[in-house]
Amino acid sequence: MESEQLYHRGYCRNSYNSIASASSDEELLDGAGIVMDFHTTEDDNLLDGDAASRGSNYTMSNGGGGPSSSTHLLDFLEEPIPGVGTYDDFHTIDWVREKCKDRERHRKINSKKKESAWEFTKSLYDAWSGWLVVTLTGLASGALAGLIDIAADWMNDLKEGVCLSAMWFNHEQCCWTSNETTFAERDKCPQWKSWAELILGQAEGPGSYIMNYFMYIYWALSFAFLAVCLVKVFAPYACGSGIPEIKTILSGFIIRGYLGKWTLMIKTITLVLAVASGLSLGKEGPLVHVACCCGNIFSYLFPKYSKNEAKKREVLSAASAAGVSVAFGAPIGGVLFSLEEVSYYFPLKTLWRSFFAALVAAFVLRSINPFGNSRLVLFYVEYHTPWYIFELLPFILLGVFGGLWGAFFIRANIAWCRRRKSTRFGKYPVLEVILVAAITAVVAFPNPYTRQNTSELIKELFTDCGPLESSQLCQYRSQMNGSKAFTDNPNRPAGPGVYSAMWQLCLALIFKIIMTIFTFGLKVPSGLFIPSMAIGAIAGRIVGIAMEQLAYYHHDWFLFKEWCEVGADCITPGLYAMVGAAACLGGVTRMTVSLVVIVFELTGGLEYIVPLMAAVMTSKWVGDAFGREGIYEAHIRLNGYPFLDAKEEFTHTTLARDVMRPRSSDPPLAVLTQDDLTVEELQSVINETSYNGFPVIVSKESQRLVGFALRRDITIAIENARRKQEGILLNSRVYFTQHAPTLPADSPRPLKLRSILDMSPFTVTDHTPMEIVVDIFRKLGLRQCLVTHNGRLLGIITKKDILRHMAQMANQDPESIMFN
Repeated sequence: MESEQLYHRGYCRNSYNSIASASSDEELLDGAGIVMDFHTTEDDNLLDGDAASRGSNYTMSNGGGGPSSSTHLLDFLEEPIPGVGTYDDFHTIDWVREKCKDRERHRKINSKKKESAWEFTKSLYDAWSGWLVVTLTGLASGALAGLIDIAADWMNDLKEGVCLSAMWFNHEQCCWTSNETTFAERDKCPQWKSWAELILGQAEGPGSYIMNYFMYIYWALSFAFLAVCLVKVFAPYACGSGIPEIKTILSGFIIRGYLGKWTLMIKTITLVLAVASGLSLGKEGPLVHVACCCGNIFSYLFPKYSKNEAKKREVLSAASAAGVSVAFGAPIGGVLFSLEEVSYYFPLKTLWRSFFAALVAAFVLRSINPFGNSRLVLFYVEYHTPWYIFELLPFILLGVFGGLWGAFFIRANIAWCRRRKSTRFGKYPVLEVILVAAITAVVAFPNPYTRQNTSELIKELFTDCGPLESSQLCQYRSQMNGSKAFTDNPNRPAGPGVYSAMWQLCLALIFKIIMTIFTFGLKVPSGLFIPSMAIGAIAGRIVGIAMEQLAYYHHDWFLFKEWCEVGADCITPGLYAMVGAAACLGGVTRMTVSLVVIVFELTGGLEYIVPLMAAVMTSKWVGDAFGREGIYEAHIRLNGYPFLDAKEEFTHTTLARDVMRPRSSDPPLAVLTQDDLTVEELQSVINETSYNGFPVIVSKESQRLVGFALRRDITIAIENARRKQEGILLNSRVYFTQHAPTLPADSPRPLKLRSILDMSPFTVTDHTPMEIVVDIFRKLGLRQCLVTHNGRLLGIITKKDILRHMAQMANQDPESIMFN
């Protein structure tokens, strides 16, 4: 029977909550058939060493009435069985098994494509379905990103006022057509009314300030309350960044509903509300989750992916690239982010499709033009001044600051999230969000740099001072008359506005550091990219202005003498803000190559690659000195997800027998014999244990390994046999061999389960070093591995056993390694 009979055509298609089985692609695990065969010649007659292919190991068949007629009757009764080969929620997929299924599907399509034009068309459709699904994912990701950007900008400005001429315009759009704006106050126009003007009829004065303050807090609390209520009631999985869970899902873990329709809809709505509430969070991280939801939903339109979890993970890798592409306007950076940060398995064809998805998503967002500046992001900048070699010192210092900030943030945020989990405070997520939103709004309003949208703040900090800039940061004194002037030469003595802005930025830095620690992890969509970049940009701008003034007043120092002439451009404070932003984001996430490329695409200048690389690498080195895991890996470990990090090294000298179960104090390993059990005995073993699978052996005396059978497949097979066949009783014999055992004539019909048996489970000897075992689990994506000694079964090692052992070796609580 062909392997696609494993799949029931209607199974797991009608609900986004249902996730079908999976396989990998052609490049994955070419050693899948390499196993240790310990079967000796004396066991050959017992094992009926058939030459069945690996694909047939997962077909389903049921026993017939006797030894002579059972096989013929069984072949006649064979049909697709719903559920066999699928996985339960919170379980890990078997990459090796799925690989074999996908190969069988691919062979069947290739063998039939020359039979008719229809079969040839089906083969073309199958070949192009990968490009179609990533195209749809890119289109949806770009459209949703544009919608989120436009809605978030409008709702953010709604906290300050409303456009009377057109309610749907934000502040900037409202004043575009006005003829009454001035250069110094270009954001003021009669069409835009603050809440104080609407309610009190006055624009200035203490009463106006208090009214605007009150309305700002009111709208912030309203948005935050609505966001957390929608998440709690309709889609609990829509909270947080989503990247830790996506990393875990891409490693093969099943979390049903996390990438479903409800999660997509609620995350899109609540992300707008959360950003507009003014909380110290960003929309860039959650956009990756939104894009992956689109990829997951569209994959159900194509059987190649809907029935194949590992193939689906290739689509999710491409979707995550599209998410970063629309978040930062960086298609190449998005592909590298998917490769470096989130993907577990990334073959070459996925690289191409990820690039194509990122390109399509960026094109759609560019067509929507949500910011009206013909750019994909609000804070796109271009610098025209070169950097000088002496500036590497402050750039490296910014890298040190980014690494220290990243290490401090990870420890503080994880400590707070752990406290939230372990105390009663975590039982009131709505109250926590309201409390944090209230504190944020009350403290943020008086400071213009914390009151404004964080993306706008980053834009202002990145932007170089020029004749068109009216920011306080550009209020330098003119050398001609000593008054404030806007000039295209930033190397002037700082005016009162610059010093005032410096104090406000210092306060904003402290505020952002504290609030980001308590905000990331709330039960609302919350990204970390933008707050981290804002903290780094503030610190970088402060350092940049300090360097600029140092170069102006002390241009005769040996550092500046060769490079900085009096009256000439020398220091670009905006560049320092950009380098600081990259350093802080790198310190938190420990990204390197992808982060440099993302920031490079933001600036459009190849000239600043070296400063960025120096700062990001310094940030990573300093952060790694305090702990090698980034914020996403830390949250994966906090939540107990079964994730084997490929970046983490295993350096201990333990052996497989030290980790395998059962231990000396444990009860014996639960096993099945190949032809001695009845249906009742088999159900008893299943009911009395909670294991996900059972090794099958020749007999209790020989302990020779035959294969491995999954608990779910056994249960489904028994239920299906009782429903489809007559004569299957509790005392019916169950056998995993090719031919039925010899039974008395009055025995009930036996049940054949050989086709659900994995005949080539991965095995290692008890003396295999754990370093090799861990490497096998990482590179092959195994769920479990059997341990043998001279061909006889000794025990089993699962993925969680390895995670517990690694935690124990790191002096951590091994019982924390479980899904929470």
